[in-house]
Amino acid sequence: MGRTMKIGTHEISDNNPCYVIAEVGHNHQGNMETCREMFRQANACGVSAVKLQKRDNRALYSKAMFDKSYDHENSFGSTYGEHREALEFDGDEYALLQEFTSALEVDFFATVFDFNSADLMAELGTPAFKIASGDLRNVPLLRHVATFGKPMLVSTGGASMLDVERAHDAIMPLNSQLCIMQCTAGYPAEFSELDLGVIATYRERFPEIVVGYSGHDNGIAMATAAYVIGARIIEKHFTLNRAMKGTDHAFSLEPVGMRKMVRDLQRVHVAIGDGQKKAYASETSAILKMGKRLVAARDLPAGHVVKLDDVDIKSPGGGVPPFELDRIVGLSTLQSVKKDEEFDLETLGDPSSDRRGVQA
Repeated sequence: MGRTMKIGTHEISDNNPCYVIAEVGHNHQGNMETCREMFRQANACGVSAVKLQKRDNRALYSKAMFDKSYDHENSFGSTYGEHREALEFDGDEYALLQEFTSALEVDFFATVFDFNSADLMAELGTPAFKIASGDLRNVPLLRHVATFGKPMLVSTGGASMLDVERAHDAIMPLNSQLCIMQCTAGYPAEFSELDLGVIATYRERFPEIVVGYSGHDNGIAMATAAYVIGARIIEKHFTLNRAMKGTDHAFSLEPVGMRKMVRDLQRVHVAIGDGQKKAYASETSAILKMGKRLVAARDLPAGHVVKLDDVDIKSPGGGVPPFELDRIVGLSTLQSVKKDEEFDLETLGDPSSDRRGVQA
């Protein structure tokens, strides 16, 4: 099969358009209608998928962390546990969102942070699973999700190559539908720390899988750069308003930014081409206008042996091209040539020829 993957109805490969994920995360602020509106607008931007984050908070966090005071401007509760619970959708709400996105005809899945959440998404029949950078070393969870047999997208922020290889080697014997995603776990990530060149490193190290980019950087330019380097899945955080309450909004794309990023990724997919250099009919008039041809620098009589200073290089093109200059110097005119008149190889001959000096 090579470097291919299918999520929903989308075929992902080097020959297909980029698969774009709008990462909503918890930017919906725990409000179902806000989430639906975000899904609607992301879909209108042309994304391939919308994604949330699913946690079983009481099973995931230690009691001390769950009960820890969370006095923060972006807090939705007095403790960290209350904050997380306020943002969390339950299984019934996920089922409603799955029905909603099915009508939109956009893929819908989630980052799963624990076994219970992974099992829930599997029961819902999610088309793919995302694994966050923080779980790259969580081999038990990686293996558990791999057994579902669905495409897995694994972020690699804060990791060494050893960590990435360990995760790859844990998943592949169970599930070859794997995408390794370059990621920097900064929120937002500094441009100097994005290491987009790692995308090419991953493609070389893992030639059998799709490589992607999960970007926490500001703006849209790095997504197209990542695609050119070889990322075929791009994930970017999405919001309706970057001023909304929550830690992720500030580096998320608003609809206008997401729309432009999708547009640019579609354009660059087409623009890369097949690697074969070719001339297009659309270029003909411009090249004729800007091109050059060889013309007489002065009036030349028939039988004149052409010297270098008898030749000018002038626009437009279309006649004898300049690369033929060495070929015509030393030939004899078989008929007179006026100043600025283009040379014609058919009316030039060898000076030793009996035709020398004969006018047409």
